[in-house]
Amino acid sequence: MPKNSHSQPQRIMFVCKHNSRRSHMAEGFARSIAGETIEVASAGIEASHVDPLTVRVMQEVGIDIRCHTSNALEEFDPETFDAVISLCGCGVHLPEVWVTRPLFADWQLDDPAGQSVEVFRHIRTQVEHHVTKLVHTLLSHQTLR
Repeated sequence: MPKNSHSQPQRIMFVCKHNSRRSHMAEGFARSIAGETIEVASAGIEASHVDPLTVRVMQEVGIDIRCHTSNALEEFDPETFDAVISLCGCGVHLPEVWVTRPLFADWQLDDPAGQSVEVFRHIRTQVEHHVTKLVHTLLSHQTLR
């Protein structure tokens, strides 16, 4: 589990191939669930755009990600993150410094790109489940320190 002091929130990076759908869902849920107790970012192996359908399905559950931008992973310093979560199986393509952070996981969720809104909603539900579990785990470890 990531080591951190009480005064410094843990930091999570959510990674996907294009930082367009799943990683933004995860970032939105993590911010919503954790508030300011955990710092959250998302990025892609390559930057792209935030899919408008992702924005729509997140708004359906009361999370506004309209201000999110698509960012490339190379814009961030891996040393500043305690947890790195790949949402697409792209962990095998990440530089080693990202997968050797204190906590790394690869959730391997399907990409809803080009699919119906129902598929986006299904992926959103999967992302929410994983993020909720992750945030609660991180928060419970923070209180033990």
